[in-house]
Amino acid sequence: MPEERIYEDLTLVRRRAGTVFWIFLALTVLVVGYYWKVQVLEHVKYARLAEANRTRVRVLAAPRGLIYDRTGEILADNRASFKVSLVRENVKDEDASFAEISRLLGLDEPTLRARVEFHKDLPLFEPIVVADGLDRDAIIPIESRRREFPELVVESEPQRFYPKESLAAHVLGYLQERTPEEVRAGTPSRLRAGEMVGRSGVEKQYDDILRGEDGSVVEVVDSLGRVQGAQAHQYPVQGGRIDLTIDHRLQSLAEEALAGREGVVVALDPNSGEVLALASSPTFDPNRFITRFTPTEWLGLINDPLSPLENRAIRGLYAPGSLFKLVMSLAGLDAGTITEATSVYCSGATEIYGAVRHCWFAPGHGAMNLTDAIKNSCNIFFYQLGRRMDIDEIAKAAARMGLGAKTGIDLAGEKEGLVPTSGWKRKVLGEPWYPGETISVAIGQGQLQVTPLQVAAMTARIALRGKSVPLPRLLRPEPESGAAAPPAAPANPFKEAFFERIIAGMWKSANDGGTGQGARVEGLDVCAKTGSTQVMSRESAERLARAGREVKTHSWFSGFAPREHPRIVVTVLVEFGGGGGATAAPVARRIFEKFLELEKR
Repeated sequence: MPEERIYEDLTLVRRRAGTVFWIFLALTVLVVGYYWKVQVLEHVKYARLAEANRTRVRVLAAPRGLIYDRTGEILADNRASFKVSLVRENVKDEDASFAEISRLLGLDEPTLRARVEFHKDLPLFEPIVVADGLDRDAIIPIESRRREFPELVVESEPQRFYPKESLAAHVLGYLQERTPEEVRAGTPSRLRAGEMVGRSGVEKQYDDILRGEDGSVVEVVDSLGRVQGAQAHQYPVQGGRIDLTIDHRLQSLAEEALAGREGVVVALDPNSGEVLALASSPTFDPNRFITRFTPTEWLGLINDPLSPLENRAIRGLYAPGSLFKLVMSLAGLDAGTITEATSVYCSGATEIYGAVRHCWFAPGHGAMNLTDAIKNSCNIFFYQLGRRMDIDEIAKAAARMGLGAKTGIDLAGEKEGLVPTSGWKRKVLGEPWYPGETISVAIGQGQLQVTPLQVAAMTARIALRGKSVPLPRLLRPEPESGAAAPPAAPANPFKEAFFERIIAGMWKSANDGGTGQGARVEGLDVCAKTGSTQVMSRESAERLARAGREVKTHSWFSGFAPREHPRIVVTVLVEFGGGGGATAAPVARRIFEKFLELEKR
């Protein structure tokens, strides 16, 4: 029936239309309900998210405090620069992105990846510094293609700058980026990814003073990250000023004198403990640490056999050689083993405990009293003194002169050195101490180890006749530096008369044809002691000599001036320099001459 079929079709259509209506109504209710939930119930939440999407907080790095020498010369400054950071969560195609970013920044891609990998544990939204120290020309290619690289953030920041390059590098130290571990462990307000921190020298020792307080700015940005305006500012506060005891003119001369050689020059004021120059060679340019090394460059630096990063003045350990004869003299006088009148005949060699011991002067010095033994650095005199003394007695005298212990200078990483005792050998080597070993110690050989700064501090104590000597320091006690005067070493380790006898020999060494005459300066009355130390056994040296190879000892000098009311101590070590009188003394003379010149200005 046609009418019945039409009726059935209409009924089916109505049913289907009703179903569609109810489905549409249900969807409408869901959409309206969700919209109401978002607009009403969660309005505050999504308003905050929207605000976050159109603003960002940018850290304003605080400039580090400036570092000056004692004359007001700037040794560590800041200059304007740009840095580029990468936000990993905005990277779409890593391979393509890294390849192009490397090209834009002038980096090889492995270096870029290594810098990102270094911070792999940081949140993906945390910017990672991939290049810094850039000038405006270097960032133009990046800024002009900002749409293509939403993962890059370009910011201006103050950058550490050392205007005198390598001058006083071991004193100033260097900066390096904080590790991710340091960032996670620190207080967020004080530590951030990409921040540079002192790793050595004064930059490390006084990092808390030099590092200021970062500021921040809340910026309004568009979808491409371009700044449209700012909502709030908290301005950074620059770090505190540091004034050092170093005189850049003496420091420059000391480094010039060591150029091309490995060694140390220390100059200090014995009355205040202020270090006037502290040079370690070879050296480095701390500016290189600011611009970041490639992995290959860094490995090359730390594996350099000449160890340019090592501050030899406080970390180099050397046998003191004949400089230790000053300690032996004090020990012998204090114990009553010798007097000023004690005489020993030097024929150039002597047999002790079945072994022949030689003087450095093969023909022999003849009859030697204490003063002349110091003047001529006679080995035979001190061999005989060593035979009559106990090693523990000698060690106590050395300790009273500050050897075998840190000087207390305000630099991290100082080493103690070693003054051996019978107990030390028994504990460390499980062996007894033999008298023959004392003979080697008597002329500053054997297991004795000192740093050049220890020798300078010991010389200062001699110069002041045993009076209380302030510990060496680099920071001048200026109010802004927050530094107090350092403690002093104990006074009067020996009788003043004993020091006068030692000083008489040191004066003769420089002014009466002794081994230190190479340091003599007209009008300054220098007192000196030279030394040289074997760096291998006599047998090894003879073997090298037979092979036609040159054998040289380390070259030492330590002295002060003037004799009365001393104002400067100078200690010099030249590795493999040969005799102290021939190599180290002339270096010291240049420092004394410059000091005298500066005093007259």
